[in-house]
Amino acid sequence: MHDLQKDFQLYLKHAKSASQNTLESYLRDVGYYLSYLKKKGIEDPVCVNTETIQSYAGYLEKAQHKSVATITRNIASIRCFYRFLMEFDHIKTNPAAKIHIKKEEKKLPQILTGKEIEMLLEQPDIRDPKGCRDKAMLELLYATGIRASEMIELNVSDINLKKNTLICSRGKSNERMIPVYNTAVSAVSNYIGHVRPLMLYSEKEQALFVNLNGKRLTRQGFWKIVKGYAKLAGITKEITPHTLRHSFAMHLLENGAELKDIQIMLGHADISSTQIYQHLLNDHYKEVYNSCHPRAKLG
Repeated sequence: MHDLQKDFQLYLKHAKSASQNTLESYLRDVGYYLSYLKKKGIEDPVCVNTETIQSYAGYLEKAQHKSVATITRNIASIRCFYRFLMEFDHIKTNPAAKIHIKKEEKKLPQILTGKEIEMLLEQPDIRDPKGCRDKAMLELLYATGIRASEMIELNVSDINLKKNTLICSRGKSNERMIPVYNTAVSAVSNYIGHVRPLMLYSEKEQALFVNLNGKRLTRQGFWKIVKGYAKLAGITKEITPHTLRHSFAMHLLENGAELKDIQIMLGHADISSTQIYQHLLNDHYKEVYNSCHPRAKLG
């Protein structure tokens, strides 16, 4: 079983070009699943059927009280694990292919207003090294709409300060170039030139953004940074790094950007993932119409 897990890790890394975040998530989910099988007396994951995996989904819901989103992600990880077993001829069919998970109503993404974005970006004190770094991160996140996991994986070589562009890579097959506005370029340039060298633990470190120990910043660390500045700014909305990604997309759409262009910048494989912002915009216009049009108020 240990060899299968190790081979699965190599499969994700090399065959699927999975990001570090996806890699860790899938390995963790599959690890919990294999532990569950072992407790049930099943030593070999090949010797299971659909009912076994369905019972595991039920176990996550009823015994572990996991959310539908978490269970769905776990089953996706397990499904990928069995696809790997199929590709290497360990099994002929995927027992996780037809697992049924009840659908959770999708929550609409939280969007910050332009004023809230300005308030958030004004919070870091750039006279302080940490504040200078944080200002660069927040500006770059809102400038490009990249994921938090992509942000922490950036290397210094990924940003071209002269051409105002950022190269964001999620595996060899999904590399995209994103424009960066001047204020963000200036903030990143200031950080690279004056602060990053003082923070580094080793001159060999390639990470663009490092923590106070001089090593690559973690996703959890960045999440806390965003939450902290949101609180300082007095923003009462539930905010995460992904909120800036949603706001980036929505603000582009509001100002006339084409949905297809936003899809490319966000790195969405399917346009349907980007269309949610169009739905949000349509709902916003309906609200404005109903509250502002004099004849709409007549009922």
